[in-house]
Amino acid sequence: MCENCGNSDLSLLNDIFAKMAENGDNLITVLQKAQEIYGYLPTDVLYEIAEKTGASPAKVIGVATFYTQFRLKKVGKYLILLCKGTACHVNGADGIEKAICEELKIKDGDTTEDGLFSLKTVACLGCCSLSPVMMINEETYGSLTPARTVEILREIRRREEA
Repeated sequence: MCENCGNSDLSLLNDIFAKMAENGDNLITVLQKAQEIYGYLPTDVLYEIAEKTGASPAKVIGVATFYTQFRLKKVGKYLILLCKGTACHVNGADGIEKAICEELKIKDGDTTEDGLFSLKTVACLGCCSLSPVMMINEETYGSLTPARTVEILREIRRREEA
């Protein structure tokens, strides 16, 4: 069974479609607003957007998969974006990724079993002077070492367990 299919409350999209009709919002804006509601873009939501916008399902899914801002799978409460750009790569991003994967027992694109953390590597976060760098939700962490990275993750987990 598809974890992404058929269980979404599609009525949550009604306001988006009403505003789309008023403002002439484009497909990307509609997808962004839908992702804000659900946290990701479930398959049934993509098909509903296609139906309501008059776009083909292939076009909607194509846009959603082309832009890295869109997520097609549920993500954890804490989304880790790990920069793998040139500066971060040269300054040890691979070691940071290894530390995250070992600590959380996940790989890029996965979510921990408890739903707390998800990891996504990205091409650049635009914080080259802080390399290696990661963002966890809205917080940026720079000049990372593997040990410091593990410390950050454990601190977040401790706060969640408290």
